[in-house]
Amino acid sequence: MKFEWYENKRLINLQKRVIDFADVWRVFENETHTVIDDRFDYDEVRYLSFGLLFGEIVAVSHTETDDIIRIISVRKAEKYEQETYFREIRD
Repeated sequence: MKFEWYENKRLINLQKRVIDFADVWRVFENETHTVIDDRFDYDEVRYLSFGLLFGEIVAVSHTETDDIIRIISVRKAEKYEQETYFREIRD
């Protein structure tokens, strides 16, 4: 799987959240819990994937095509999201 992103978004995310898009591939190397992100009317199908990155659970907002994941943002998962992640990967 190939990853891409807008460089200006990566730099903003890195400054704001201290998480680099360049490391996100590691999340997808392990178990993830992915849901469709339908909180807003995006002009595309967006996903939220939860997984481990350097020992922390993160939420990755992204789109997907057959062979590319485009990263939109990455942040530390909220407590309820962490609980959902552990429950889903356990079941």
